Amino acid sequence: MSALAEWDSFYVIVGSAAGALIGLQFVVMTLVAAYPPRQGVAEAGAAFSTPTVVHFTAVLMLSALARIPWRTLQPASAAFGLIGLVGTVYLISTARRMFTQTVYKPVLEDWVFHAVLPLSAYAILLISACIAAPDVHDALFGVGGAVLLLLFVGIHNAWDAVAYHVVVNVAGKKAE
Repeated sequence: MSALAEWDSFYVIVGSAAGALIGLQFVVMTLVAAYPPRQGVAEAGAAFSTPTVVHFTAVLMLSALARIPWRTLQPASAAFGLIGLVGTVYLISTARRMFTQTVYKPVLEDWVFHAVLPLSAYAILLISACIAAPDVHDALFGVGGAVLLLLFVGIHNAWDAVAYHVVVNVAGKKAE
C-alpha cells in the first residue's frame, strides 16, 4: 500500500505525541486526585476528562492502524470507518453528559472543543472511509486531518481541564 507508506512519518509523529499525552493526562489526573473532589466531579469527568483520553487513544490507534502493512485498502478503510462510527456515537453520548451534568455550566468554547470539533473529526473519518475506494488520495488527507484535529482538540481539552482543576479545586482548597 504505497498510498499509506507516504504517510509514514506523519503517523509516527502524531502517534508518538498521542501516546505521550495519554501518559501525561494520567499523571496530571493523579496529581489532581490528591485534592478531595467536590460533589459531582466524577459526573463532570465523564463529560470532560474521559473523552480527552478517548481522543488521544483514537489518535494512537489510527496511527498504529496506518502503519500496518495492509495488502489492500479495504481493511484499513473499514478500520478507519469503524473508529469514525464509534467516535461519532461516543460524541453524541458525551454531548448528552455535558448537557446533563450539574457541576459546571459549559460555555461556547466548551461546546466547540468538547463536542463540535471532535464530532467533526470522527465524521470526517467516517466520510473518508466511505470515499476511500474511489479517491484514496483525498480520503487519506481526510483521515490525516481528522487525526490532527483530534490531537489538537485533546491538547486544548487537557490544558483546559488542568487549568480548571488548579484554579477551582486546588486554589479553592487553599483559600478555605
